[in-house]
Amino acid sequence: MRRSQCRLVSQTGFVVGFLVKKIVGRILTVHAGSNDDLSKEEHATIQVELDGVVGDRHKSYERTTWAGDKQPEGTTRRNERQWSAVSIEELAEIQDTMDLSEPLTATDLGANLCLTGVKELSRLPKGTLLKFPSGPELMVEEYNPPCHDMGKKLASKYTSRSGEPLSSTAFSKAAKLTRGIVGVVEVAGTINAGDEVTVELYEAPAWLARSSVRGGGARHGIPAE
Repeated sequence: MRRSQCRLVSQTGFVVGFLVKKIVGRILTVHAGSNDDLSKEEHATIQVELDGVVGDRHKSYERTTWAGDKQPEGTTRRNERQWSAVSIEELAEIQDTMDLSEPLTATDLGANLCLTGVKELSRLPKGTLLKFPSGPELMVEEYNPPCHDMGKKLASKYTSRSGEPLSSTAFSKAAKLTRGIVGVVEVAGTINAGDEVTVELYEAPAWLARSSVRGGGARHGIPAE
């Protein structure tokens, strides 16, 4: 993991330095599509615009919420799910836990990107940036929890090494912490299979900590909570 020094001016007018943690990985495959079975075709390259991936079912500035979402079902809200990503390492973990007889693919999971070399991809914090050689940038919004519809699809498509039928909940249990991430497009551009990706982990600088956490906020004219 690499660190880069950044300089910002805080609210007090002082120049503040903090370290940006970087991880360098690689894009194995890229995908886009709007298939009824939730899968997305593999391509040599994809184009990302400010409202999402060209030719993809999730390309939009807004979306409608579903049952169990952050807002009541049917609400029109900002689309924080313009793209999704998984890692080959976490796919292997899910595959092993589900005891699958064949590799679990990013195509079948409907991901736009499959990465390698980024440990614990699913745990990247909100605000983390994924930067690509030709200029595009993607920002992580949140972890992508496994859904029951995908579980039913995988149970009907895949078989176990033991020969036992897969349950519709096997995927949700196996991928509870390794399903991948979703986010928004910060800078448009082209992403290719084989591209290097620089992951800049978001970490709030100490001077932005809430006063109740930092302690002594009142000294700066900020009332303690």
